[in-house]
Amino acid sequence: MKRTITKYGVFGCLTGFVIFLSHLSFAKNLSYDILELFGYISIFLSLSFIYFGIKHYRDSLNQGVISFGKALLIGILISFCVGIGIGVADFIYTEFLNPNFYTEYAEELSAEGKADEVIEMTSTLGALFMLVLVVVIGFMISLISALVLQRKSE
Repeated sequence: MKRTITKYGVFGCLTGFVIFLSHLSFAKNLSYDILELFGYISIFLSLSFIYFGIKHYRDSLNQGVISFGKALLIGILISFCVGIGIGVADFIYTEFLNPNFYTEYAEELSAEGKADEVIEMTSTLGALFMLVLVVVIGFMISLISALVLQRKSE
């Protein structure tokens, strides 16, 4: 089980890191709404490794059998790895590549009349927020994947 989590967790982590950082770095002229959309797409693409990791473990390493609990655990641990990759990418972007990101985003929200949605954000807090967000979304994907892929021994 550890090998599966490590393998698919690293794949998801690297995918999330590369896609998340590249869409932020190469899309400086896009609106924040489009960047947010790209962000969610990169999260979901990276979290797709949850399904494939659970399926691989069930079919290749566990003779076609997996319990709901074990499938859920594998998925959550893979999502944590993905969250680390995306959190690190977010930190690198907001700390080094575009240190004014949160200030510019707050100004954009204020200009749209959404000043009440503005909160003070640091690179570290933003990275932790992304980690938690990815793990929460990953939990939901893990739950669905575990329900779909669970198979008891006959």
